[in-house]
Amino acid sequence: MLCAYVVRYRRLLNKNTLNEQFTIKENSWLAKIAAKKLNTSAVAMVLGSTIHLYNTSKAAFLQNEKWVKHELCHIRQYRQQGMVIFIIKYLWESMRKGYYNNRFEVETRAAENE
Repeated sequence: MLCAYVVRYRRLLNKNTLNEQFTIKENSWLAKIAAKKLNTSAVAMVLGSTIHLYNTSKAAFLQNEKWVKHELCHIRQYRQQGMVIFIIKYLWESMRKGYYNNRFEVETRAAENE
């Protein structure tokens, strides 16, 4: 299933209105914590409709189509579930199945290739 956000992403890039759908925060302390937890150097993570970046620039992030698609699908998940419910479900999935097998991560990885 093609994520509606991915289709919108392609259209928005052509119109240069991408930032109207979400915000990007560079050098986020939240993303820095996630990077340490995931043992990686660069991270993008979503909280609500804000993409938090650590150790990558907004320009570099936006050039990586798969990464953008991944994070846009997280934004869709937040909007479908609501912020509090999504965070609870996401954390529960991660505790039960781990990060990689978390159903929300499985869905966003699939969206990377749509």
